[in-house]
Amino acid sequence: MIVRQFLHWLRTAGAAERAEATSAMARAYLYSELSPDDRAATEGALIMLLDDPSPLVREAMSRALAFSDRSPPPVILGLATDQAEVASWVLEHSPLLMDADLVDAVALGRPQTQVAIARRTDLPCAVSAAIAEVGTAESCLVLIENDSAAIVAFSLDRIVARYGHLAAIREAMLLREDVPAPTRQALVAKLSETLAGFVTARAWLDEDHAQRIVKEACEKATVTLAAVSPSTEMASLIRHLRESGQLNAGLVLRALLSGNIVMFEQALAELADMPILRVSALLHDRHGSGFRALYDKAGLPLSTYSAFREAVDAMREGGFIGEPGGARRLKRRMVERVLTRCADESLGDIEPLLLLLRRFAAEAAREEARMFCNELVSDDADDPLYYDEPSNDDERFDDERFAA
Repeated sequence: MIVRQFLHWLRTAGAAERAEATSAMARAYLYSELSPDDRAATEGALIMLLDDPSPLVREAMSRALAFSDRSPPPVILGLATDQAEVASWVLEHSPLLMDADLVDAVALGRPQTQVAIARRTDLPCAVSAAIAEVGTAESCLVLIENDSAAIVAFSLDRIVARYGHLAAIREAMLLREDVPAPTRQALVAKLSETLAGFVTARAWLDEDHAQRIVKEACEKATVTLAAVSPSTEMASLIRHLRESGQLNAGLVLRALLSGNIVMFEQALAELADMPILRVSALLHDRHGSGFRALYDKAGLPLSTYSAFREAVDAMREGGFIGEPGGARRLKRRMVERVLTRCADESLGDIEPLLLLLRRFAAEAAREEARMFCNELVSDDADDPLYYDEPSNDDERFDDERFAA
């Protein structure tokens, strides 16, 4: 019997020879026409080889059996619990492993095997959730880059919470089309925290200054994200902002002064715990006084009411029509109108509001100037005369001028 001869030969063969012979036996089990007795004997020999002292032998067997659903299940389960170099092949490829087997392997915490599981084709969401919960940063990165993996929003949020400070994780996450708006905003917040810590640690800025800058940058990015996200995700985005403590008067005012009425309405609905349709009706009612009641119920500070009131009045008058930048940028004309009106107010201490509006005005002016210059450059690029070749006279003039 061939298997008996093989077992005798194993006692004296070297590790490399045993590995080659084991691979051949595994392939024979999968693809050769064996009699029932020979198949049973071959399977017994493969099970015995799980105890071979050389990892070369067990890895050769793992490579040969990993891709087939005809492999003997006891051998696959044994290989899956072997050392990482051996187990990785079956953990990444074997169709015989159940979700529970993969989750258990992830829980063992071995980085190499976690990465192998994260590479699996059509990885189910239960296994993805296990990787997101306890996996290493590398395995989470591989999971995010696995287009065939099923990943629910909660798992994406866990990866952001655990590894959102890593640039590779953020970049890979933002490249996925299925990442919801709340998760993208959480990535923005993580980036802001990382940048603040970076510049503070190097003493480039004091902590208070750095925190203020990154906070405003995060709010600006949040309004931009809200402007480009589907309207169906607005409610979940606003809810996430409120739960994370980011839904403050400054952010809501920025949204309004950027012309992002959808975000503004949803924020008021969330803060006031009112239906969105009712909030929208109150905001657009030119003859009613319901906005003040809505504002108070939302719990926004009294010191900023004058700015909101003026901006809402401008909105009702169509003040955002024709403003450049869509709903992603502060509208300079609108900000300056609100700033002028608030500067004339004498009610209460509005100095912090004026400081905020002045920063908004400066930001809006810079954005408008940037857009204007970009348009000029774009117009020059479209003008064929701008790229005319110089004439010989021009070249001679330049040569004479530089020679002089």
